[in-house]
Amino acid sequence: MSEQRLAVVTGAARGIGRAIVLELLKQGRIVAGLDINEEQLAELEKIVKEAGFSVITKKVDITDTPKLTEIIDSLASEHGGIGILVNNAGITRDKLMMQMNEDDFDRVININLKAAFLATTAALRSMVRNKFGRIVNMSSVAGVMGQAGSSNYAASKAGLIGMTKSLAREVGKKNITANCIAPGFIMTEMTEVLPDAVKDAAKQIIPVRRFGQVEDVAKAVAFLSNDDSGYITGQVLCVDGGMAM
Repeated sequence: MSEQRLAVVTGAARGIGRAIVLELLKQGRIVAGLDINEEQLAELEKIVKEAGFSVITKKVDITDTPKLTEIIDSLASEHGGIGILVNNAGITRDKLMMQMNEDDFDRVININLKAAFLATTAALRSMVRNKFGRIVNMSSVAGVMGQAGSSNYAASKAGLIGMTKSLAREVGKKNITANCIAPGFIMTEMTEVLPDAVKDAAKQIIPVRRFGQVEDVAKAVAFLSNDDSGYITGQVLCVDGGMAM
């Protein structure tokens, strides 16, 4: 097994984030899960305990720059640095652009893109010092293809791709990689409530004709977090059943 390192996951309390936490724990990592929802963090702790593991949880609004930085600095100090950072937290505020207001745009950009920048700059300090790091940013096929009614979301996810590629060029010589995962339609609470007609139409444009599972994304994150993936950087791995190819 590769060396045990601390992994920090934002948006960790449910859905894809929860699956990432569980998968990294199975890989032998120490995991800290960050989320704004205290009740869901408690539920995460319970599920992790039932699976035979333990997780560090921190309640934080990731748009609160001083608090987010303080938590990441503290975790790095307590565990000898941040080895893995997974910027998974994200929201949607879908509207047609003509109906979208400035707050709709800013809120999505601040959580999906700016907070990832802030978490990354904080984590990089120990990664550079330790000459090791794995940064995985959660983009989306919307950031690759565009998506009607989601210009704010698509912009944030496309921005993550550009930021990730730029970072990969900056820190590669320090044995730090930066990659994106771009999920397609994944079975989460968000997709479960979609009308059947919408689900059926979506499946028709997915070559494998089905939605993915949160575990599909989690396993991709685990792969890019592995010590053995050090020659892969600046890439966008679409976990989408072939939707965006």
